[in-house]
Amino acid sequence: MEKRLVIKGMLLKYEGLFGVLDLYKLIDDWTKENGYDKFEKESTEYVKPEGKYIEMRLEPYKKVSDYVQNRIVLLIFMKDVKEADVEIDRKKHKLNKGNLAINFDAYLETDYEHRWEQKPTLFFIRTLVDKYIYKIYTQKFESNLKNDVNSLHTAIKSFLNLYRY
Repeated sequence: MEKRLVIKGMLLKYEGLFGVLDLYKLIDDWTKENGYDKFEKESTEYVKPEGKYIEMRLEPYKKVSDYVQNRIVLLIFMKDVKEADVEIDRKKHKLNKGNLAINFDAYLETDYEHRWEQKPTLFFIRTLVDKYIYKIYTQKFESNLKNDVNSLHTAIKSFLNLYRY
Protein backbone atom coordinates (compact mmCIF):
# COMPACT_ATOMS: atom_id res chain seq x y z
CA MET A 1 0.00 0.00 0.00
CA GLU A 2 1.21 3.47 -0.80
CA LYS A 3 0.34 6.29 1.59
CA ARG A 4 0.51 9.81 0.19
CA LEU A 5 0.61 12.59 2.73
CA VAL A 6 -1.89 15.19 1.55
CA ILE A 7 -2.13 17.40 4.65
CA LYS A 8 0.43 17.47 7.42
CA GLY A 9 0.18 19.22 10.74
CA MET A 10 -2.92 21.38 10.34
CA LEU A 11 -3.33 22.56 13.92
CA LEU A 12 -6.33 23.87 15.81
CA LYS A 13 -5.77 25.28 19.29
CA TYR A 14 -8.40 26.47 21.72
CA GLU A 15 -8.48 27.52 25.34
CA GLY A 16 -11.68 28.07 27.27
CA LEU A 17 -15.09 26.48 27.64
CA PHE A 18 -16.17 23.53 25.54
CA GLY A 19 -18.11 20.31 25.89
CA VAL A 20 -15.92 17.23 25.61
CA LEU A 21 -18.85 14.92 24.88
CA ASP A 22 -20.29 17.44 22.43
CA LEU A 23 -16.95 17.55 20.60
CA TYR A 24 -16.91 13.74 20.33
CA LYS A 25 -20.48 13.81 19.04
CA LEU A 26 -19.64 16.50 16.47
CA ILE A 27 -16.72 14.46 15.10
CA ASP A 28 -18.83 11.30 15.09
CA ASP A 29 -21.71 13.03 13.28
CA TRP A 30 -19.35 14.60 10.74
CA THR A 31 -17.75 11.25 9.92
CA LYS A 32 -21.16 9.62 9.41
CA GLU A 33 -22.49 12.48 7.27
CA ASN A 34 -19.42 12.42 5.01
CA GLY A 35 -19.28 8.65 4.54
CA TYR A 36 -16.29 7.96 6.78
CA ASP A 37 -15.97 5.02 9.15
CA LYS A 38 -14.64 6.14 12.51
CA PHE A 39 -11.73 4.21 13.96
CA GLU A 40 -10.45 5.11 17.41
CA LYS A 41 -6.87 3.94 17.40
CA GLU A 42 -6.02 4.86 20.99
CA SER A 43 -7.35 6.82 23.90
CA THR A 44 -5.65 7.83 27.14
CA GLU A 45 -6.95 9.74 30.11
CA TYR A 46 -5.10 10.80 33.25
CA VAL A 47 -6.55 12.57 36.25
CA LYS A 48 -4.17 15.10 37.75
CA PRO A 49 -4.68 17.71 40.48
CA GLU A 50 -4.81 20.53 37.90
CA GLY A 51 -7.40 18.66 35.81
CA LYS A 52 -7.78 15.78 33.37
CA TYR A 53 -5.36 15.10 30.56
CA ILE A 54 -7.01 13.37 27.60
CA GLU A 55 -5.20 12.17 24.50
CA MET A 56 -6.96 10.50 21.57
CA ARG A 57 -5.99 9.29 18.14
CA LEU A 58 -8.89 8.97 15.73
CA GLU A 59 -8.43 7.67 12.19
CA PRO A 60 -11.63 8.01 10.18
CA TYR A 61 -11.32 6.39 6.75
CA LYS A 62 -13.42 6.35 3.61
CA LYS A 63 -13.21 3.93 0.71
CA VAL A 64 -13.39 6.12 -2.38
CA SER A 65 -12.95 3.26 -4.85
CA ASP A 66 -11.66 -0.30 -4.89
CA TYR A 67 -8.18 1.13 -5.21
CA VAL A 68 -8.18 4.40 -3.22
CA GLN A 69 -8.99 5.13 0.40
CA ASN A 70 -8.96 8.43 2.33
CA ARG A 71 -7.62 8.43 5.89
CA ILE A 72 -7.75 11.40 8.25
CA VAL A 73 -5.64 11.21 11.40
CA LEU A 74 -6.84 13.36 14.29
CA LEU A 75 -4.57 13.72 17.31
CA ILE A 76 -6.63 15.32 20.07
CA PHE A 77 -4.92 16.65 23.19
CA MET A 78 -6.94 18.06 26.07
CA LYS A 79 -5.06 19.46 29.03
CA ASP A 80 -6.21 20.79 32.43
CA VAL A 81 -9.82 19.84 31.72
CA LYS A 82 -12.15 20.65 34.59
CA GLU A 83 -15.90 20.78 34.89
CA ALA A 84 -17.45 24.24 34.96
CA ASP A 85 -21.01 25.35 35.63
CA VAL A 86 -22.05 28.07 33.23
CA GLU A 87 -25.27 30.04 33.16
CA ILE A 88 -26.63 30.60 29.65
CA ASP A 89 -29.99 32.34 29.28
CA ARG A 90 -30.61 31.87 33.01
CA LYS A 91 -30.12 28.10 32.75
CA LYS A 92 -27.19 26.23 34.24
CA HIS A 93 -25.14 24.05 31.92
CA LYS A 94 -22.24 21.76 32.75
CA LEU A 95 -19.33 22.31 30.41
CA ASN A 96 -15.62 21.67 30.49
CA LYS A 97 -12.86 24.22 30.72
CA GLY A 98 -9.31 23.65 29.58
CA ASN A 99 -6.83 23.64 26.72
CA LEU A 100 -7.54 21.80 23.49
CA ALA A 101 -5.23 21.08 20.57
CA ILE A 102 -6.19 19.04 17.52
CA ASN A 103 -3.66 18.04 14.87
CA PHE A 104 -4.99 17.03 11.44
CA ASP A 105 -3.08 14.82 9.03
CA ALA A 106 -4.58 13.35 5.87
CA TYR A 107 -3.41 10.43 3.75
CA LEU A 108 -4.48 9.07 0.40
CA GLU A 109 -3.91 5.33 0.44
CA THR A 110 -3.70 3.47 -2.85
CA ASP A 111 -3.94 -0.31 -3.21
CA TYR A 112 -5.11 -0.59 0.40
CA GLU A 113 -6.17 -4.21 -0.19
CA HIS A 114 -2.62 -5.14 -1.33
CA ARG A 115 -3.81 -6.67 -4.59
CA TRP A 116 -0.98 -5.25 -6.68
CA GLU A 117 1.85 -6.18 -4.33
CA GLN A 118 1.66 -9.92 -4.58
CA LYS A 119 4.18 -10.23 -7.43
CA PRO A 120 7.03 -7.96 -8.51
CA THR A 121 5.66 -7.60 -12.04
CA LEU A 122 2.27 -6.45 -10.71
CA PHE A 123 4.00 -3.98 -8.41
CA PHE A 124 5.95 -2.57 -11.36
CA ILE A 125 2.81 -2.27 -13.49
CA ARG A 126 0.98 -0.58 -10.61
CA THR A 127 3.78 1.97 -10.29
CA LEU A 128 3.59 2.80 -14.00
CA VAL A 129 -0.19 3.05 -13.96
CA ASP A 130 -0.11 5.30 -10.88
CA LYS A 131 2.53 7.57 -12.33
CA TYR A 132 1.21 8.03 -15.85
CA ILE A 133 -2.41 6.93 -16.24
CA TYR A 134 -4.11 7.24 -12.85
CA LYS A 135 -2.42 10.57 -11.99
CA ILE A 136 -5.43 12.70 -13.02
CA TYR A 137 -7.77 10.69 -10.79
CA THR A 138 -5.32 10.77 -7.90
CA GLN A 139 -5.17 14.57 -8.06
CA LYS A 140 -8.97 14.70 -7.93
CA PHE A 141 -9.03 12.35 -4.93
CA GLU A 142 -6.40 14.47 -3.15
CA SER A 143 -8.44 17.61 -3.78
CA ASN A 144 -11.57 15.95 -2.34
CA LEU A 145 -9.62 14.79 0.71
CA LYS A 146 -8.32 18.33 1.30
CA ASN A 147 -11.89 19.62 1.09
CA ASP A 148 -13.03 17.02 3.62
CA VAL A 149 -10.30 17.93 6.10
CA ASN A 150 -11.00 21.63 5.69
CA SER A 151 -14.71 20.95 6.23
CA LEU A 152 -14.01 19.03 9.46
CA HIS A 153 -11.58 21.72 10.64
CA THR A 154 -14.19 24.43 9.98
CA ALA A 155 -16.93 22.45 11.73
CA ILE A 156 -14.83 21.99 14.87
CA LYS A 157 -13.68 25.61 14.81
CA SER A 158 -17.29 26.81 14.49
CA PHE A 159 -18.34 24.50 17.30
CA LEU A 160 -15.65 25.86 19.61
CA ASN A 161 -16.54 29.45 18.78
CA LEU A 162 -20.06 28.78 20.08
CA TYR A 163 -18.63 28.73 23.59
CA ARG A 164 -16.91 32.11 23.41
CA TYR A 165 -18.59 34.78 25.48
